[in-house]
Amino acid sequence: MGRAIALGFAREGADVTVNYRSQEGEARAAVKEIQELGRRALAVQADVARAAEVRAMVDRVIGEFGRIDVLVNNAGILKRTPFLDITEADWDAVLDVNLKGCFLVTQAVAREMVKRRSGVIINMSSVGQQVAGPNVTPYNTSKGGVAQFTRQAALELVDHGIRVNAICPGLIETDINRRDIAQEEFRARRLAGIPMKVIGKPEDVVGAALFLASDESRLVTGSHLFVDAGVTMI
Repeated sequence: MGRAIALGFAREGADVTVNYRSQEGEARAAVKEIQELGRRALAVQADVARAAEVRAMVDRVIGEFGRIDVLVNNAGILKRTPFLDITEADWDAVLDVNLKGCFLVTQAVAREMVKRRSGVIINMSSVGQQVAGPNVTPYNTSKGGVAQFTRQAALELVDHGIRVNAICPGLIETDINRRDIAQEEFRARRLAGIPMKVIGKPEDVVGAALFLASDESRLVTGSHLFVDAGVTMI
């Protein structure tokens, strides 16, 4: 989803920084695609769960581009584990990236945005912030935290001219779940709970991100936009 959103912003005329933790090749491939669209692009390695690395990343972006207009917090991990088998390490790993990382990057970027009294922050959450599912307790708990964090950040940053919203995708096929979706039983069970009977593609969330980043949504903050094929309406 991060790659799709990055390319979507580039097509609309934005210069883009792509953050990665370990997949440098994929990040640089995305940068090349953005540059081929005629925009400037930068790949920056940083573990979003580590404050020092986040600060260094933001400093590099400011040094390269001078400002940050839009932040998309897209980093996330998921490990499917039955509740009774979840280890402390499993719990910490998911919460560190999905929730703590969202906080660290938002705070670091917001400190730059307040200097210009404008900015948009988009947190990639999930339908898991609202509905429970088997074997994903740390993940859904982290997304519940992202939901409330989005409201809190929106409230605390509104006087600085910064809007904060969340996108909540349903089942979107990505690297995080491709092997699960390939399993017939998993796929059938998930489709049974999706009113539109559709598994999304990363490109399906791009329009939501562009809307929330644009002046067309200037009165929207602290909100959660569900892109879930109807999952949360039942």
